[in-house]
Amino acid sequence: MGTVPNFANYNRTMSFEFSWNEYADQPHNVALRKERFRHHLKYATSYFSLTGSTLRRLASFFPLYRKYRKKMYHEPVSIGSPFALSVSPHKERPEEVIDLLKETGVRKTLVRIPSWEKEKLGDHENFCRLLLRNGFEVTAALLQQRDDVLDPLKWQFFIEEVYSRFKEIVSYFEIGHAWNRTKWGVWDYKEYLGLALPALDLSEKYRVKLVGPAVIDFEFHLYLPVLKAVPFEKVSSLLYVDRMGAPENRQFGWDTSKKVALLKAVIDSTSPKERDLWITEVNWPLEGTGEYSPAAGKPNVSEEEQADYLVRYYLLCLASGFVERVYWWQLVAPGYGLVDSRSEDWRRRPGFYALKTMTGLLDGTTFKGRISHPQAFLFSFQRGKECFAVCWAPEAPCEHIFSRPVQCALDRSGKEIPVKDNRIRIDSSPKYVFFR
Repeated sequence: MGTVPNFANYNRTMSFEFSWNEYADQPHNVALRKERFRHHLKYATSYFSLTGSTLRRLASFFPLYRKYRKKMYHEPVSIGSPFALSVSPHKERPEEVIDLLKETGVRKTLVRIPSWEKEKLGDHENFCRLLLRNGFEVTAALLQQRDDVLDPLKWQFFIEEVYSRFKEIVSYFEIGHAWNRTKWGVWDYKEYLGLALPALDLSEKYRVKLVGPAVIDFEFHLYLPVLKAVPFEKVSSLLYVDRMGAPENRQFGWDTSKKVALLKAVIDSTSPKERDLWITEVNWPLEGTGEYSPAAGKPNVSEEEQADYLVRYYLLCLASGFVERVYWWQLVAPGYGLVDSRSEDWRRRPGFYALKTMTGLLDGTTFKGRISHPQAFLFSFQRGKECFAVCWAPEAPCEHIFSRPVQCALDRSGKEIPVKDNRIRIDSSPKYVFFR
């Protein structure tokens, strides 16, 4: 049994009325800034201790990181079936969601189950059963709020009811969500352990598999104490790289490729056994969607940019060999989804067709390596006797003459594009080039 931290002496003013933003599918941040500051100041000693332990571990995972970086994109990688989507019930139109999922070719899904919607567990259960009947694998992400931290028994009752009702339907349960953001109700890693350890104990009783810790963004130091305490079956990250731009952009010098290699090095140097890495949430919010966007202003991109970034992000992660699967959040959503549901007739966005094409072409392939080019990414793939390359240039467009005879080329959405003398114009939108 795990040792659950005791939060009984927490000041009850640290609990705030939970407020859900139904347009952007996330909580409003209702905690006052001064109250958050007061909390973090109170537990500053814990933060310094965590920082110290992280610094002591640098020597162990940076050599591994350098090793991973050296082999990244130079060794063959079996891609398998890594394409995954998050979906919501949409009570009035569940069959339409199923039809859209089938059209994408994606077979792995994630459904959020919030702790504050116990009265809707029946709806979630029915939807998960519908997914399962139609051949989709289901992972359930169990969402928390502040009261779950302050009332551990309430959280444990929720976990036990979900396990008992969903254990035959759901393949994996992800424990918690984006808990390193205070709007999700958890204010430090010890509070998260107060949620994760009871979930671990109960998982043994119900024989279910757990995924976690669902840390969002570039805060990899949080994995060290959590993975030491909780042996998740799969390690998950909500890995947003640069929501204001391309996946090749750098944050403090770290782009998607470097972040993935570093996170895998942190995981492998922390865990006694190798554990697969899942990215259980990523998206780019869309401009012009107003209150439906989860990030106001500058982070919003056009639908065309979103489609390009989606493919490039998947390729960078999967060809690295360090990410087993990636879930796009989500299929249907006005502010960021692949399908716009603001009108009666749901509209498939460019990202929908981009994912559909990528899934159809890359599922079950083997990544063979990167073709050298000073300006562009050229990734080589093989499936059986079929060989092809996926190429894009994140900055200025350029041309490339392939050394192998080109049979045909497809754009991001699967439409054939003209080729002359094995010459391809490469720009920010990924293209698929097939060889004879």
